[in-house]
Amino acid sequence: MTSSILITNARVLDVHTGEYLEGVGILTDGETIAEVGSRTGPIPSTTVIIDAEGRTVLPGFTDAHVHVTACTADIAAQAEWAPSYVAARSGHILRGMLERGFTTVRDMGGADYGLADALDEGYLTGPRLLFGGKALSQTGGHADMRHRGRNVIDGHPCCPTVGMVCDGADEIRKAAREQFRTGAHHLKLMLSGGVASPTDRIDSTQLSMDEIRAAVEEAEAVNRYVAGHAYTARAVNRALRAGVRSIEHGNLLDGTSVELFKEQEAFYVPTLVTYRALAEEGPRNGLPGASHRKVSEVLDHGLRALELAHRGGVDIVFGTDLLGGMHPHQAMEFTLRGQVQPAIDVIRSATTVAARLIGMEGRIGEVTPGAFADLVVVDGDPLADLSVLTRPKTVVKAGQPIARV
Repeated sequence: MTSSILITNARVLDVHTGEYLEGVGILTDGETIAEVGSRTGPIPSTTVIIDAEGRTVLPGFTDAHVHVTACTADIAAQAEWAPSYVAARSGHILRGMLERGFTTVRDMGGADYGLADALDEGYLTGPRLLFGGKALSQTGGHADMRHRGRNVIDGHPCCPTVGMVCDGADEIRKAAREQFRTGAHHLKLMLSGGVASPTDRIDSTQLSMDEIRAAVEEAEAVNRYVAGHAYTARAVNRALRAGVRSIEHGNLLDGTSVELFKEQEAFYVPTLVTYRALAEEGPRNGLPGASHRKVSEVLDHGLRALELAHRGGVDIVFGTDLLGGMHPHQAMEFTLRGQVQPAIDVIRSATTVAARLIGMEGRIGEVTPGAFADLVVVDGDPLADLSVLTRPKTVVKAGQPIARV
């Protein structure tokens, strides 16, 4: 393990001001940043020196909507796989995320404390993993992956599914408490139909207001929060009124939703790249035909929703929601958002704004003393060309340079 590194000749992006610090050094001490600036004193002989050669250094990125256990786009089929096999393939997915510069990820259904512990203890190489356990769904909802002819639900906690089915406020409370018992960082609710689920409509609303409020109460009781999968303005607005902290996807939101985001101080997590990938590559990555036909219902609305939220001053966070063999497209989300947002706002969505959502301000998302030494080195100027973020030269997570395989 590296005790310290010194990155020299760096052009550091201050994501708060949107300005560059030219020709500076970054010294780490264990997992954290010790100094940022010019350094003239001696350094320990064991320090690893990396010459940035004038390249741009940014804080490590956060992807706030991933499914690290989603090894295929056929989510229903994966439920039949061995958990050990899914874990092995998840390790490959996690390493790829880190090599792309994502040093923290928020899993939105499927990952558990075992994967988080394996990463923390060094048995797997990957980002810092904030897991929510199983997403909660009503019968026939977005995490109910049964086809119409199947009646039995396998509710075993080791079944490698993204979610679990529960109906009524009491079942929701019990399921929420179970996720938090295992150490879940947040709780996810399925609040509208979705693409991958076989029997629901995209424009449906799911879970009653009493069920949503029960989940929010349980999350607040343990100082955690609820994230909600929702597409339409109706589904988004119900969630925001009930106290849901982050809305995932939201492709069909409207102006009333924007006002509620501001009123409730909630966060918006679009996931534009997954619809592009599903439309072009979904079937060959296992996406069933019925789900592929649903993609068109949301594909062309994502940029409009992003523009509404951006113009309305909503806190917008970076997310991707990729599945199976489409995970390598993760960094394309930067360039897609750049069609609507200024580059610095896109970068902030994956750094400072994401840090506020997950409660890690000052620890991730900035290159400052005391923060985790999560760093991404790129060629070029990301403020002028966001595509440079898709080609990192060096990635450091918690003070450890990541070797590419």
